[in-house]
Amino acid sequence: MTLTVPVFLAQELGGGAELTLDGPEGRHAASVRRLRPGERVDLTDGAGAVAECVVREVLKDALRLDVIGRYEVEAPRPRLVVVQGLPKGDRGELAVEMMTEAGVDVIVPWAASRSITQWKGDKVAKALHRWRSTAREAGKQARRFHLPEVTEPASTARVEALLAGAALGLVLHEEAAEPLSGVALPPGGDIVVVVGPEGGVSEDELARFRAAKAVPVLLGPTVLRTSTAGVAAAAVLLARTGRW
Repeated sequence: MTLTVPVFLAQELGGGAELTLDGPEGRHAASVRRLRPGERVDLTDGAGAVAECVVREVLKDALRLDVIGRYEVEAPRPRLVVVQGLPKGDRGELAVEMMTEAGVDVIVPWAASRSITQWKGDKVAKALHRWRSTAREAGKQARRFHLPEVTEPASTARVEALLAGAALGLVLHEEAAEPLSGVALPPGGDIVVVVGPEGGVSEDELARFRAAKAVPVLLGPTVLRTSTAGVAAAAVLLARTGRW
């Protein structure tokens, strides 16, 4: 059985034949993963650059690595952006984890009118940190060399602007007539999908999104939780665009 080569994040990949992985990533690799000399690891900057390495020496909180190859991974197209209505509890992190594993490129937290959870004051930075940490760890696990961007929280006006500027804007809605599987897709640009919170997208929000050229679409015959609707929609779109 071939074991998956672990991926670690490094801000700088340099250009030489040797690298040192230190900081939190190096500590995790040396102390938690307990990697040993001779084992393979991949380092990425999360923006497409990859260094294939072999562990030469294990230090207390770091690895010294020999670089055996370098390459660049192109960013996938079209780009998939999911606007996620803020869910209750830790379901936000669950949504982020699954969407990252699937291949969503940008995740936009949205304080919808029907969101029970609202990020205010000190909550904003803490919640955003949790979402971004989740995306980073899930991206490494999934061997993604382009990590998803988790943006600052968006207002409804900001979501309108994203939809208006997209190659295709979609809103998941249980009363839509058109199925997601039947929408004509653009060859490039951004596909922006809006996922409502537990209470769904309000009539006012839907009207504003329609005015921004968004198309309401139906995601199957069943009602999905907000934390799973985004990854289900992503799966349909990634398969239809040929990215899967």
